[in-house]
Amino acid sequence: MNPADAGSPSGTLPFPVEGGQRVLREILAGGQSFLWEPITATTWKGIVGKHACTLELLSDHHLTWSASGSTSSKEDVKATIESYFATSIDFAREVDALPWRSDPVLNQAVGQFPGLRILRQSPDVALLSFLLSPLKRIEQIRAGLLEISRRWGEALDHGLFAPPSWATLASVPEADLRMCGIGYRARSIHQSADYLSQQDGYLDSLESLPTDEARRKLIALPGVGRKIADCVLLFGYGRLEAFPIDTWISRHMRESYGLDSFTDDQIQLFARAHYGSAAGIAQQFLFAHARNPATGSEVDTSSDKRKK
Repeated sequence: MNPADAGSPSGTLPFPVEGGQRVLREILAGGQSFLWEPITATTWKGIVGKHACTLELLSDHHLTWSASGSTSSKEDVKATIESYFATSIDFAREVDALPWRSDPVLNQAVGQFPGLRILRQSPDVALLSFLLSPLKRIEQIRAGLLEISRRWGEALDHGLFAPPSWATLASVPEADLRMCGIGYRARSIHQSADYLSQQDGYLDSLESLPTDEARRKLIALPGVGRKIADCVLLFGYGRLEAFPIDTWISRHMRESYGLDSFTDDQIQLFARAHYGSAAGIAQQFLFAHARNPATGSEVDTSSDKRKK
């Protein structure tokens, strides 16, 4: 890999992306984060914290990274990058514990996206991202977030901008937010920013709370319902038991599991009982599969390869 700048912190992440380019695209641009864009089929640029980062997928499916323009030590940058990619979690073990052996729907989804993992973003970025999500496609969410960041965020290297703080957004009139093409979502962002800028440490305090209590605290924020709260819990707080239900998942669960008469609340109960403590990982496989149904393949259950 050629780092963007000589002397930039760089390294290799300690896991392979088993499914190669297709799975890497799903990790970075499949609805978890909205701050990455491809440079080539195997190279991506994006933002982790306050770092402008470049990723390169090697032939052995490992990822190298470099972070440019950072004033932090290499050790601190490395820790930030590894935290973002949740390297402390053994995703192979978590996936292996899911009921894919007896569930043909999940089996096909897992087989289609080997190596899919959940990112661990900052709660602030996750909340801002998913406040943009109601009735929006992934590309539209990304466009809105990038425009907000360009207007009011911190400039990084390579033309990238970190998302702004809640204090900064609280000072932005709702009308100006609407000029970013986000419509009525501007009100929720403005009101949440106003509240969070006056409640120092509100989102940080949720780290230590049980998931159900943290969810209630998130839902108390303007514009946050169950789906957005669960997205923030899963992608911002690493609560793998959270199971966000959007239009894709709601339809996919009803059609694939015969849950036609189930409400979303009932689907939540089904997911918790069926998938267990890593229901959020199952959700991400199902979300990827629902949007890309034609390229599915099944996990080979004749040998327990997934345990290796």
